[in-house]
Amino acid sequence: MKRLLILLGVAAALSTTTTSFIPRQEDPWKVPEKYKKLKNPVVPDEASVKFGGELYESYCSSCHGMNGKGAGRRSDKLDAKPTDFTSDAFQQQSDGELLYKIYFGHKDMPGFKKKIPGNEDVIGGTFGKTRVPGDLINYIRTYAKKSQH
Repeated sequence: MKRLLILLGVAAALSTTTTSFIPRQEDPWKVPEKYKKLKNPVVPDEASVKFGGELYESYCSSCHGMNGKGAGRRSDKLDAKPTDFTSDAFQQQSDGELLYKIYFGHKDMPGFKKKIPGNEDVIGGTFGKTRVPGDLINYIRTYAKKSQH
């Protein structure tokens, strides 16, 4: 019995010691399936991108920067670096994934469901009845083109 207690004590000590050297995994940003399948219904024409840029400047640029690379004036105050919108990994996400992340947020990224107008239906799992969410995503998509220069 004494040996068993000693072995259990050693095993507990080792498990505590070794787990402190394993880097902590970040909590993944889980997007519900219904959002992943959504397509932006707003055509990315000049007017849409222009209005989306105005929304971006108001709501996103302070953290993500005007160049979309995640180096806005507030970015150094955050625990994690804001996402680089010019990256291929970011741009490969569906429109619905971006919509969900913008409206619901995660950790340092605030959810804008109460700040950006036209959000009532977005909360229910659609792009909503206004052009606002679609315009913002159309603007953010322009960073894919900017990364190629």
